Amino acid sequence: MSEPTRAGGGPTRIPAPAGVFPAAQYSHVVTATGRLVAVSGQLPLDKDGELVGAGDPAAQARQVFANLRRCLAAAGAGFGDVVKLTYFVTDMAHMPAIRAARAAHIPDDRLPASSAVQVAGLVAPEFLLEVEALAVVAP
Repeated sequence: MSEPTRAGGGPTRIPAPAGVFPAAQYSHVVTATGRLVAVSGQLPLDKDGELVGAGDPAAQARQVFANLRRCLAAAGAGFGDVVKLTYFVTDMAHMPAIRAARAAHIPDDRLPASSAVQVAGLVAPEFLLEVEALAVVAP
């Protein structure tokens, strides 16, 4: 079992509880106490509502994580407070690009719990991914 990690008094992450196959790209369990911040699924749209990265999963993922960062900041939170990410993707082949965008914001020792779901489509056919977040801001 890997040891729980706590970042600066924030959430505690348990990447591999006893008897569970170790997670390489997320934490199996994250615990936290504080104010819950729920961020709706973010799409690859800029501030003017224009699509960023048509047909380019890496560009779309970078925009989605930039939008998540802005939403978290508006609630007084940051990526260090994120306890859960849910990815909705039209093709699981996009996950390496999504992980790369995530890595620019969240270090490997602070990975949240995560779920990735392949979907037949999102609200518009040009969107390749949508990501929602749950964060807990320490009291």
